[in-house]
Amino acid sequence: MFALLLVSAMPANAEVRFGNNVRIGGHDASNQRFDRRNRGVYHLYRGKPRNPGCSWRSDGRGGRVKICHLQRIERR
Repeated sequence: MFALLLVSAMPANAEVRFGNNVRIGGHDASNQRFDRRNRGVYHLYRGKPRNPGCSWRSDGRGGRVKICHLQRIERR
């Protein structure tokens, strides 16, 4: 029981890697990697977003965030 509590109290290190042919809202997001210092935030809109595209911003904690405002590509 004590070992289980010790393992659950340790922080988890995770990294997300997008492989080939990854799509977010119909847009290509292949070969990107996000971890604790480099994060990604994707906003999807049905209509045209006010500021379309992606940009890197500082998160104020020593890392950076890729913020994307994308229009959803509807499948037919």
